[in-house]
Amino acid sequence: MSALVLTGAGVSVEDVTSVARDARKVDVVPDVMERLDKARKVLDRVAASGQQIYGLNTGLGANLGTSVEGDASAFQRQLLEGRSGAVGEVLPVETVRATMFARAAMLSAGGSGLSPAVFDGLVQALNAGVHPVMPSLGSIGAGDLVLMTAIARVLIGEGEADYQGRRMPAGKALMMARLVPVSLAPKDGLSLINASAVSTGSGALAVADALSALAQQQQAGALTMEALGANRTILDPRLQTARPAAGQQQAAKSQRDLLAREETLTPKTLQDPLSIRCMPSIHGALIEAIGQAKRAVEIELNAAADNPLVLGDDGMVLSTGNFHTASLALAFETLGLAIAQCAAACAARFIQLTGSSRNGLPKYLSPVGGASAGFVPLQKTVAAILASIRHKANPVMLDFLPVSEGVEDHATQTPLAVAKCAEMIVLWRRLIAFELMAAAQAVDLRDGLVLAPGTSAIHAAVRAHVSSLREDRPLGPDAEPLYASLAGGAWQA
Repeated sequence: MSALVLTGAGVSVEDVTSVARDARKVDVVPDVMERLDKARKVLDRVAASGQQIYGLNTGLGANLGTSVEGDASAFQRQLLEGRSGAVGEVLPVETVRATMFARAAMLSAGGSGLSPAVFDGLVQALNAGVHPVMPSLGSIGAGDLVLMTAIARVLIGEGEADYQGRRMPAGKALMMARLVPVSLAPKDGLSLINASAVSTGSGALAVADALSALAQQQQAGALTMEALGANRTILDPRLQTARPAAGQQQAAKSQRDLLAREETLTPKTLQDPLSIRCMPSIHGALIEAIGQAKRAVEIELNAAADNPLVLGDDGMVLSTGNFHTASLALAFETLGLAIAQCAAACAARFIQLTGSSRNGLPKYLSPVGGASAGFVPLQKTVAAILASIRHKANPVMLDFLPVSEGVEDHATQTPLAVAKCAEMIVLWRRLIAFELMAAAQAVDLRDGLVLAPGTSAIHAAVRAHVSSLREDRPLGPDAEPLYASLAGGAWQA
């Protein structure tokens, strides 16, 4: 795989996933280093003029009125030590890599004043696989600086790192990777940490996962329509044009393509339950929400979000609120609600498939009947999963307290909004797995049913992981390999 080249613009969600999950290397064009050098010289010149610069010659937060005395470089190390307050479970390596790359992408825009050598140290650590051990709790979304200190400390040889699958002191990891600790010039410590790179990097991974889960949900919905003999006129493009709601035309087209066949089928019903009939609307709303979250993430990836911000062309250093990610948090709160709505419809279709025999299918999808439980016990599991998804869909971006003596009296909770959205996607995929299982079973129980080429491939993919139910057996364990395929990127239909 060729290296990903940072130019200071054009970084995408797909770029983040390739670096985070596929260990893609990162190169930097000379223009970026020149931009960083120019901004560093502006910062030094403005500082020498006596201007107050937040985090360079002043304290942080409520200490912003306190002047930094003595060695300004030593203050940067003190700044990192004093803000290493994160706790809890450590972030997965892929999230750490996404965060490191996101920060490098942001820094390449050139607004931080970060020393070029420190930037180079960050990129080298990422390419060498020196991954800081980053606790997950500590950011309220007014920048992720408490979490980000783990990265900065590893670059100076402090803290712990994960290297080649082993947790060790950062200095040892750097030595084994043949790297040396960086030296911090004034403001370098703040430039490394005062950004929303955790939110942005993990947000990019969540968007990628939401896109793949949506495609799988479209497949499950199409197989359900086949199994129930649903009325396919709901997918007619003229209906979508009549009410061109967000994403609806795209969602309907995807399902039309999956269900496409030469012959025309006579529907079994005039109108199907809403979880089936309204799939284009439900999935379309999710398509729009994913798109908005993707746009919000990519704005952050390509933005100079530092405070203070160095305006290299104007020779100025100005305080900003660019680290504040209200729009990013709102995008992921919206995405979470859209996922919850889609998951609820998925669960409803599972109940339709596995309930009574009114759809012309055997009760509980059991081929033996009588006292057989068939698929009906899984209705409880589905209901439990949906309840967890709905719980996580509750917004958190307004849940903050004023901190730092009231100087920081607003927050976005973006990391939490992104994290709970990612957790919802994991649960939603489990519902998709159950719908696929039930729809495949229903197809098997319909004598003489000939599937469309698209849905036939979906059915075969399910059967590659789960065999048809012929008598009662533990269906929970049966679902695990199918879920693992959906979640792990091995799913092909």
